[in-house]
Amino acid sequence: MSKKQPTPPKFLKFFEIAYLGISVLFLFEAYLAWKEDSNNLYIFIGLALAAIFMFFFRRNYRKKRGG
Repeated sequence: MSKKQPTPPKFLKFFEIAYLGISVLFLFEAYLAWKEDSNNLYIFIGLALAAIFMFFFRRNYRKKRGG
């Protein structure tokens, strides 16, 4: 008797898209910091890359779980 894994809730896809939105926000902030020659440029770029990584990580995890 095989046990069926529970499917994750559908609202988890919203959080995937939210990570993309956050990365766009951080890239925009990095652009503004670049124009001002600010030290925060690298922080914003790093956070944008982390948000993009989280998008793909969560997407891959959701697809493996069958959502």
